[in-house]
Amino acid sequence: MSFNPQNFLILVVDDITRNLQVLGDMLEQVSYEVTFATNGQQALERAKVAEPDLILLDLMMPKMNGLEVCQKLKDDKKLCEIPVIFLTASEEKEHLIEAFKQGAVDYLTKPFYAPELLARVRVHLELKYTKDELKKKSAAFEKLAITDPLTEIFNRRYLMSISEIEYQKAVNYNSFFSIIMLDIDHFKKINDTYGHIVGDQVLKIITQKVQSLLRERDRCGRFGGEEFAIILPMADLKIALKIAERLRQAIADFYIPINDPNSSSNLKIKITISLGVTTYNINDDKLDKMWIRADNALYQAKAKGRNQVCSISEP
Repeated sequence: MSFNPQNFLILVVDDITRNLQVLGDMLEQVSYEVTFATNGQQALERAKVAEPDLILLDLMMPKMNGLEVCQKLKDDKKLCEIPVIFLTASEEKEHLIEAFKQGAVDYLTKPFYAPELLARVRVHLELKYTKDELKKKSAAFEKLAITDPLTEIFNRRYLMSISEIEYQKAVNYNSFFSIIMLDIDHFKKINDTYGHIVGDQVLKIITQKVQSLLRERDRCGRFGGEEFAIILPMADLKIALKIAERLRQAIADFYIPINDPNSSSNLKIKITISLGVTTYNINDDKLDKMWIRADNALYQAKAKGRNQVCSISEP
């Protein structure tokens, strides 16, 4: 990104109006957006509302000095990443060590020299922008690592790690959790009849429908193809079966709207799902036993004619 001062907001904090005017003129001359505060409390309030990209903070102010303001900023999760440059008179330099301890990134000495001020401001804004972009990319990569790219729900690997956490909770606290395995009936026929583009639409819509019917604490993931799994924390077999039946009935009653690339008319496809359910048992010395039971219960549901919920609760 080419550096453009118009993209950045700077909060200037000083109890002396003349200093605010001087700094404001210097910054606005190169098109920075500027907002002002004349005391520490006002600075904190303005920072929370405006969320500036950088703060120029006077070190010595009455009531609440710059060190106190900086400490409060760094203690606030929403504001702690904003770079702070202290404004100080030459005789106040003994306080700068404490300022850096509080999290300041730099300081400027009064009287202000415009080229120096603008150079330091730009350096720290560019550093902040780079840091923010790296965080965004890191978050995007993290999401890719745990998410199924088609349905945008958890992938198999991450859902397995969630199930391990819930299993350990159940073991440690003698609590419940359940697993549902879900398979779209005759999905191959949909792909063969309408093509994979329509098949992908079906997977996305089914995912959205299933997610809308789960509790907030439940976690759904795609295991591959047309197979999904759902982790139900704090759910015994009765609750899990109720949820599974709700899913089965909702999908059976639902006509899936599809945009057929090979036809000018829109399709409405009727499908069903089969579900296998199991719940943690005190004799489960391994999580794998639960996954095997859930898979076997799903196999039973399909063997009995599909569009059914089957459960296996005992090891």
